[in-house]
Amino acid sequence: MIYFDNAATGGFKPGRAIRAAETVIKYLSANPGRSGHRLSITGANIVYECRKVLAKTFGGVAERVAFTKNCTEALNTAIFGTLKKGGKVITTVYEHNSVLRPLYALQKQGLISLETVYAPPENLAQAIESKLTQDVYLIVTTSASNVTGDVMPVNEIGKLAKDHGVLYLVDGAQGAGHVPLSLEKQNIDMLAVAGHKGLCGVMGSGALIFGENVEVLPLTYGGTGTESFSVDQPSAYPERLESGTLNLPAIAALKEGAEYAANNLCNFSETLYAHVEKLIDGLSKINGVKLYSRPNPVGIVSFSVEGYDSGEVADILDKKYDIAVRGGLHCSPEIHRALKTENGGLIRVSLAVQNGYTEIAEFLRAVKEIAEK
Repeated sequence: MIYFDNAATGGFKPGRAIRAAETVIKYLSANPGRSGHRLSITGANIVYECRKVLAKTFGGVAERVAFTKNCTEALNTAIFGTLKKGGKVITTVYEHNSVLRPLYALQKQGLISLETVYAPPENLAQAIESKLTQDVYLIVTTSASNVTGDVMPVNEIGKLAKDHGVLYLVDGAQGAGHVPLSLEKQNIDMLAVAGHKGLCGVMGSGALIFGENVEVLPLTYGGTGTESFSVDQPSAYPERLESGTLNLPAIAALKEGAEYAANNLCNFSETLYAHVEKLIDGLSKINGVKLYSRPNPVGIVSFSVEGYDSGEVADILDKKYDIAVRGGLHCSPEIHRALKTENGGLIRVSLAVQNGYTEIAEFLRAVKEIAEK
């Protein structure tokens, strides 16, 4: 099968990440850091090494890298953990439901007011600035749209947030591993990442990386292996945010995958940009195809085919041509409303650097055949 659904989950894992997870499953089925024996200590060391890799990659400190089961949990931890009752949050129409649903829930409960901004990425920072008021305590944006592939102006928004004394949370699900992201250099206060996408890890891994100026309350309470006599959650990070057993195989793979992605960031971004350009050029020449993406380094191209629902096209590509893409709304309703594609959705192609021009050519032939029927 030609796998073009890498924005949902990366379909290509480096051998070192696979071997790391396999080694833990085979030889290290012990609870990391919970006991004093060698296996538990070895597991704890693997966890700490991964913290250091993520801290180095994203400009943070290891003690403020909290592991989660995915990016959604990391975002929820950040949003609920920094809640300021009666305050205001600014977000954008580009966001995934992992951001929108917790924010809307807080709004419906009367705990926050919410401003959702729509502007082209090049004007997004100015649009956000126009909505800043005294009661704003948090700005939340994605690093890159999971629908259009547009990269957000994180540098500008981070500076804006810092200048106004507002926390800045970035959803790195699509950007991490594809574009530079740094707490230190971009004035990001909290960064949520998925391990199984651009960071080349496996499902079951994510992290919240947050600055030393930020206090995040726990989303989950329970055993941490520390301060066991106390009925209160530990105050020290990262244990404060990590109740329960960590997913050691996934964390071991994430350590290797994140290093691999960081070492190849520039090359991978350039390759994906070229792949996207090739794909957009080919699609633009097919009658009945309407594009909703521009060249980008995250590998995403979304489009529609006249006369077809997006799910129908995705189903034909799967069953007839053995090509995996994603149709629908991609868990991002607001951008589809803004694009006026909420009824039929869009077909999303999301490439990896391992996808070659031969696969792109086969895909273009398939879309042309579908569009001409």
